[in-house]
Amino acid sequence: MSIQNGLAGDKMFRHKALPFHCKALMTRASAYLAACLAVSVAASALPARTAEAPFEPGLMRLAEVLGSLHFLRNLCGEKGDQWRVEMEKLLESENPDPDRRARFIASFNRGYRSFSGTYTQCTPSATEAIARYMKEGETLSRDIASRYGN
Repeated sequence: MSIQNGLAGDKMFRHKALPFHCKALMTRASAYLAACLAVSVAASALPARTAEAPFEPGLMRLAEVLGSLHFLRNLCGEKGDQWRVEMEKLLESENPDPDRRARFIASFNRGYRSFSGTYTQCTPSATEAIARYMKEGETLSRDIASRYGN
């Protein structure tokens, strides 16, 4: 059974042979159109991504520093959840969407695990790491607040 639908190939739409340069032009145009269509289909399949805020890397690093301090300070005698509470305050103040929240938590955990695999007891190098991370956390907090704070 043949259905006449007006698509190329129907007797009604057959034309005289085109000159070679017209055929080449149509082939290039078809290839260009196909490429544009392929790019637009691929782009529409990607999730929409907003531009990252300029302070985002600093906040993620701060979360990692807090995770490191949480492990190291407890290893070296501090008992409690001060640094985890600081992380919770950061999350509360940022009120991130679920994906961003997951990145914050992953950064905190990365900081925690980076030292939990290295240190089993408090050593002079662990104490030195605490001092460096305290200074870095203070610097990050101050810089982010002064540059981007209200």
